[in-house]
Amino acid sequence: MRIAALDIRACRVKAEALGLVDGPAEGLEFLVHTLRTECGQSASMFGFAGRSALGSGHLAAASLRPFVVGRDAREREGIWQDWRRTDRWWHHLPIYSYGPIDCCLWLLAAQAAEQPLWRYLGGHRNRIKTYASSLVLEGPDAYAEEVRAVQAAGMHGYKIHPPGRDPDQDIAIHEAVRAAAGPDFTLMSDPVQPYDFDQALRLGRVLERLNYAWLEEPLPDENLGALRELTRQLDIAVVGCEVLAKHPWSVAECVATRVVDAVRADVSWSGGVTGVLRTAALADAFHMNCELHSTIFHPLELMNLHCAAAVSNSGMFEVLWPMDRFAFGLAGALPVTGGIASLPEAPGLGMELDWNLIEETTIATL
Repeated sequence: MRIAALDIRACRVKAEALGLVDGPAEGLEFLVHTLRTECGQSASMFGFAGRSALGSGHLAAASLRPFVVGRDAREREGIWQDWRRTDRWWHHLPIYSYGPIDCCLWLLAAQAAEQPLWRYLGGHRNRIKTYASSLVLEGPDAYAEEVRAVQAAGMHGYKIHPPGRDPDQDIAIHEAVRAAAGPDFTLMSDPVQPYDFDQALRLGRVLERLNYAWLEEPLPDENLGALRELTRQLDIAVVGCEVLAKHPWSVAECVATRVVDAVRADVSWSGGVTGVLRTAALADAFHMNCELHSTIFHPLELMNLHCAAAVSNSGMFEVLWPMDRFAFGLAGALPVTGGIASLPEAPGLGMELDWNLIEETTIATL
């Protein structure tokens, strides 16, 4: 199981193919990492690439390839710890760089054990309620129409990403969605850090009146003092920590001193499966939830689903809406039907990647 090679593809799906009228004009860029072992085994996973798959891919090839080649793929913990030290000394890569490597290491192990990853990780459940997470829409009417479509599809909740430019408009959006959804449907809000403290407090008070489940990332994740005070003053749950680098260490203070009421993690930005499991265990020790953050790309979403099925302190599974806009990368559809995500039983990831699409969208092999 010694690692013989790390292959990296830089890929781009064109915007018109996805209907992303509000997304990057050039489309979505991503990486595909493949670890190959001397014994002939391999595992592949998508990787976030920001605005440049070529830039992110060259960094990964220069830093991660020489680091992992020659290592025993079964020594995931040792590799994970060594990478933290190595990255601190010389590399300082983006938070999304190491996650795909860790995912591949866990997939290799689960494949060798002939178990689906979620069961190899410990297996807490095999079905999870799913909620839809909006893109940024035009205004109150657009969000109200979408939440009705989400309900019709059987989803168990809806999370709003408001424009974040005008607090009054954002409040009007949240009021319109509650009116459209009815009094009991689960609603959440994720403004993505646009407010000052007073604006965040004001929105939080409105969301309490409207019976929203949580307020996510109203202030920067790194602004611990302001977040702690916001959490103290609000009754609605405040959720954050998804963009803090170096999980779980960066999250420890947030958990121990109740900077937020629940933390966020995912296999893409939090250091892979290892980072998610460590962050979830840390939160669980303080009777706190670790909600898994959407990773955009469906192969990574499926990895997230495996992790969510292996821990006990994560609620519903998050998918971006509309789901079909991001339905690429897997040889089949993400296993969500009627608002329920079902875990696969085949070994490893449980589904094949769509290698035809990967070939068609590859812009460089690095």
